[in-house]
Amino acid sequence: MLRSKTLAGALALPAFLICGWAQTVKSAPPKAPLGLPPLSWPRDNPYSAAKTELGRILYFDRRLSADETVSCASCHDPQLAFTDGAPVSTGIKAQHGGRNAPTVINRAYSLAQFWDGRAATLEEQAKGPIANPIEMGMPHDQMVARLQAIAGYRPLFQQAFGSEEVNVDRVAKAIACYERTVLSGNAPYDRYKKGDKSAMTAQQVRGMALFFGRGRCDQCHEGANFTLNAYANLGVGTDKPDPDVGRFAVTKDPRDWGVFKTPTLREIEHTGPYMHDGSMKTLEEVVEFYNKGGTPNKNLDPNIRMLHMNDADKQDLIAFLKALSGEGWQHLKPPESFPN
Repeated sequence: MLRSKTLAGALALPAFLICGWAQTVKSAPPKAPLGLPPLSWPRDNPYSAAKTELGRILYFDRRLSADETVSCASCHDPQLAFTDGAPVSTGIKAQHGGRNAPTVINRAYSLAQFWDGRAATLEEQAKGPIANPIEMGMPHDQMVARLQAIAGYRPLFQQAFGSEEVNVDRVAKAIACYERTVLSGNAPYDRYKKGDKSAMTAQQVRGMALFFGRGRCDQCHEGANFTLNAYANLGVGTDKPDPDVGRFAVTKDPRDWGVFKTPTLREIEHTGPYMHDGSMKTLEEVVEFYNKGGTPNKNLDPNIRMLHMNDADKQDLIAFLKALSGEGWQHLKPPESFPN
């Protein structure tokens, strides 16, 4: 039974939050759509509906940024397949970052986060943008103080974690819990593999054969989520005067110079522009880049080579990539209002 102070805080919430929260608490963990393995939850951050709902609210709340203009959803918008549709993202004070915002979709299956893999978990990743001066610009202690001052958040933290305490780890765990429910599966490809041979067009079937055959795309984009969760140097941006060194900045290993994390191809149709710098606007540009063998440089991945595809091949491959657009995330919406 809630303490009177907690109950008072709950009563101060908008009615939709109380009703929605009460219904959410009773729900079971989400099931992975067709084509995806069962979800795995960290031992130190198991699923709970209350935590997921708190994470959803925090994810969309711009008050987590210094000037209250930016939220997690500003760069990872559900209406844009959890990206922002821009080459690089815009943070507080109209500052621009140096890399493209990757989609949150299916991040539950990722082994590391960020293009350079510098965060080992979703929880660790969630902390980064909040304090980053170019992104949300909110030192963690100030973010915690701001949330503590919002009475409406107290019952939500109580239900999610067993007490009203607000700290950066709890904020990160709640956001990560919500992000693990952002999924995409049951795509035409998944239904085709399950036995529905009408799920993909003849062109998409030809593109699939090219993807797994002569194109050898699955050397990096394999498995249920179409990524090895590994890293590769494609040469993107290496011909610039001051190239992004990628994972080398994290590991200092020369073999990691210009290397970036291989993203999922799920929902690739909807998550452009592409590459770590957002330099390619269309899938046609991406396919042509691979067809010519990337950009030569001192550390080009050995799997990157000329593919010698003709125009029909390229269109077949693009058609197959579009067969990886599925469902499981489209229903996720921002809160209608926020705790006060």
